[in-house]
Order: sequence, then C-alpha cells, then structure tokens
Amino acid sequence: MLLQVNDLVVNYGVINAVKGVSFEINEGEIVSLIGANGAGKSTILKTISGLLKPKRGKIIYDLNLHFKCNTN
Repeated sequence: MLLQVNDLVVNYGVINAVKGVSFEINEGEIVSLIGANGAGKSTILKTISGLLKPKRGKIIYDLNLHFKCNTN
C-alpha cells in the first residue's frame, strides 16, 4: 500500500468540507479524484500534502503514519 486515508474529516471553521473519506492507493496504480464543484477534492489533496490539518482521521504514506487524529 502506497497511500491509505481512513475516516478523513476536515473543517473550515464550523463548515464540514470533508466528511469521513477513506481510500487506499497501491503502488503502480493510477487514480483520479473526481467530483462536483465543492465536493472536497482540493481539500483532500491539501490535507494529504500537509497544507491543512484534519479534524479526524489517519493518513499513512509509504507505510509511515503521517497524521492520526481521533478527536470527536
């Protein structure tokens, strides 16, 4: 597994931008993130890259835990 995202929740203030997103990407896979305007695509990518801090969830990249937050 190259990237694993579990139960990702990201807020902008009191607004929920991403609500419980989970997925895995394995080495060698080609993937895309699609959705309507305002669906949270950019927010997910910004959170994975470390530009935003999630409220809850876990991000594992190349078997290294990069973020884990269990607050409710």
